[in-house]
Amino acid sequence: MSNDVEDLEEFARKLQEQIMEQIRKQYSHTVIDHWQNPRNFRKIKNPDGYAKVKGPCGDTMEMFVKTKDKTITECAFQTDGCGTSIVCGSITTELAKDKSLTQALADVSSDEILEKLGGLPEADVHCALLAAETLRRAIADCLNQKRP
Repeated sequence: MSNDVEDLEEFARKLQEQIMEQIRKQYSHTVIDHWQNPRNFRKIKNPDGYAKVKGPCGDTMEMFVKTKDKTITECAFQTDGCGTSIVCGSITTELAKDKSLTQALADVSSDEILEKLGGLPEADVHCALLAAETLRRAIADCLNQKRP
């Protein structure tokens, strides 16, 4: 019985190596890093800006923005989507942090997300669009807040 368990463990290890080899052929090191270690995957309590967007693929992304003097001090996201949605949300929060609201609106586009990730397969590009749009709407929500 011990050999069966060892054989199964060896099979699983080899299968995992083959899967990672295929992933490395399709995705950049940056994509894999954000997939394995997503940044800012959380909610922010009492955000200054918030948006929830459902993408054309059915994935939903939420983005939370905290600001000070119209500069993004914190940006976080959550998604029920695939690994690529997580990757795009993760890099988007990093790109937005420490930018003014208007600078983030101008700079953090799907093209910028794709460039920073080193590209994505065509079938995954919509995830960058979803992340950029969710950030844009969270910033718009922040700008539309009526503050004294």
